Amino acid sequence: MIQRIQSIYLLVATILLGSVFAYPFAELLSSDGQCFIFSFNGLSIDNEEGMYLLTIPPIILLVIATLISFISIFLYKKRVIQMRMNSLNIFLMIGYLGLNYYYIQNFSKQLDGVVSYEITSIFPFVAAVLTYLAIRAIGKDEALIRSMDRIR
Repeated sequence: MIQRIQSIYLLVATILLGSVFAYPFAELLSSDGQCFIFSFNGLSIDNEEGMYLLTIPPIILLVIATLISFISIFLYKKRVIQMRMNSLNIFLMIGYLGLNYYYIQNFSKQLDGVVSYEITSIFPFVAAVLTYLAIRAIGKDEALIRSMDRIR
C-alpha cells in the first residue's frame, strides 16, 4: 500500500518541508540599508557568519511537522492513526506559518525595515494542502476497506 496516492502527497509534503531548512524564508531590508535574512532558525545578517536573532519555537514546529509527515508515510497499515497524525500535522504547519509571520513582522518593526518574502514561504502552506489531500485519500481507502468487511 506504500505506492498509493496519499504516499506521494505525503512524500512531496515532506520534501517541501525539508526544503525550508535549506532556503531562506524572507529578506528584511532595514532603514539603514542593511540586509537581513530570515531562515528556518532565525534572523541573520547577510554576508556574515552567525545568527543575529535565534528563534527556537518555529524550529521545533518545523522539525516535528517534517518528521510526522515522513513517519506517516510508513503507517499505511494503520490508516486511522495515519489520518490523526496528519490532522495534527496540518495544525503544526499552520502554527509554523503563523509563528514565522509573527517573528518576521516583529523583526521588521524593530528594524524599521521592509519585508520581501521568498518562494519558500508558501511551502508549508502547500504541504498542508497536500496533507489534507492525503487525509481525504486515506479516508477513501478506509471506507473501501470497511465496505469490503461487511457481511452481505
